[in-house]
Amino acid sequence: MLRLFSGLIPQAGRAAAVQVVTSELRVTTASNALYIRQYASQPAPSPAEAGTTKMLINGEFRESETSEWLDIRNPATQEVVSRMPIITNSEFEEAVQAAKGAFPAWKRTPVPHRQRVMLKFQQLIRENMDALAANITQEQGKTVADAKGDVFRGLEVVEYSCNLAPDLMGEYVEGVSQGMDTYSIKQPLGVCAGICPFNFPAMIPLWMFPVAVTAGNTFVLKPSEKDPGAAVMLADLAQQAGLPKGVLNVVHGTRDVVNNMLDHPDIKAVSFVGSNAAGRYISERASANGKRVQANKGAKNHAVIMPDANPEATAAALVGASMGAAGQRCMAISAAVFVGGIGKYKDALISKAKALKVSAGHEPGCDVGPVISPEAKKRVEDLIHSATQQGAQCDLDGRGIKVKDYEQGNFVGPTVITGVKPEMDCYKEEIFGPVLVCMETETLDDAIALVNSNPHGNGTAIFTKSGPAARKYQHEIEVGMVGVNVPIPVPLPFFSFTGWRGSFDGDLHM
Repeated sequence: MLRLFSGLIPQAGRAAAVQVVTSELRVTTASNALYIRQYASQPAPSPAEAGTTKMLINGEFRESETSEWLDIRNPATQEVVSRMPIITNSEFEEAVQAAKGAFPAWKRTPVPHRQRVMLKFQQLIRENMDALAANITQEQGKTVADAKGDVFRGLEVVEYSCNLAPDLMGEYVEGVSQGMDTYSIKQPLGVCAGICPFNFPAMIPLWMFPVAVTAGNTFVLKPSEKDPGAAVMLADLAQQAGLPKGVLNVVHGTRDVVNNMLDHPDIKAVSFVGSNAAGRYISERASANGKRVQANKGAKNHAVIMPDANPEATAAALVGASMGAAGQRCMAISAAVFVGGIGKYKDALISKAKALKVSAGHEPGCDVGPVISPEAKKRVEDLIHSATQQGAQCDLDGRGIKVKDYEQGNFVGPTVITGVKPEMDCYKEEIFGPVLVCMETETLDDAIALVNSNPHGNGTAIFTKSGPAARKYQHEIEVGMVGVNVPIPVPLPFFSFTGWRGSFDGDLHM
């Protein structure tokens, strides 16, 4: 299903900065601050002194008995803020059996009651927005504004779940034959599982389990091993909201835990958001075991800029869409295609990118935080290097940036690369950093052909004042989510998140 977003480009001289819309926030309670110390993470100078991330099994937050632990590090400082267990096989089995055991009673629980749990849950998320955002900034590195946006976009899914009943209705036809009627009903599947990425530690878990449990399923959630704290905090709030024991369980680990999810006969469906390779693997293995699968995979999102687009407003939109959240989002605009040439846009693009402040996410005025790990930083810098080696020009180079007071951080500065060709690695790969690659075509038809030849089909945008050009692009582009003067066309929860082609495998979109 295609999603189209239209908007007006601001006129020259009007503000065009990307803004994150958040709800009114309330001060975090002392009891929740205590919870963070117990279950999520707190600053610690060494692994030996760091707190631990708990499992949630059958309504109880527990320490794992594993001997294998991973350090959770603040990407801006390399400080160990928590230690996460790679849980044992027996602990994983306990979590699945808890979900399986809770399913019969939860399935029979009236839909209005399930919705009321979500109503309370969304209230608790609002009340604890600051604490959740602080944890995301600490473990993932986002700016505070981006972290609050992360929580808020997930909160919108919880709000949608508060009125899920219309989506649970079946069908009825009277008189399909003499004296015969036919009806269908929608029933919950049973135990479902979610495998989450690092880049949206609150939003993606909230894409998954609120809708699933409100529909009557039970759930086993695996947060990212790089930043699990926010998911554990959300699980605690869901328990406080009234989810019965076993309806939601949280497990921790890496490949072995994922394989257990894909192979376990009691898990009926799996949702995943992450990389191409992992998505293909999860889709193939889970499908082979008879499970329903949603696998949202990688992306290479293009913005096509027509010659009539407003230079200042378009440059602001491109910089925000490519470098916000340090470029670590599957809907980031990472490739800009300038029809007729980059000429009049280039100076504004570089000027606005240069003006972004790079620092730790909690610092006032920060626009771009660190990438998630030293390995991610090296990968981004290697792709920038490959662009220069393969004939592109690095007009703004963010490699080697040093941030005062955060010299150990995983920082890559805003980067603009021009003269990029389709065969270059910086175009073929999803960079996942604050990097914009710029390409040129002679015509709109050439731009459409370029975008459609890319294997991915997650999101795209066109910037133009021309209605016919926008309509042509909308109808001929083979991408699931399309923005017209909207750089990141992410739908609200009452629409599906509809990546196409190489960006999605599965039965039903999220």
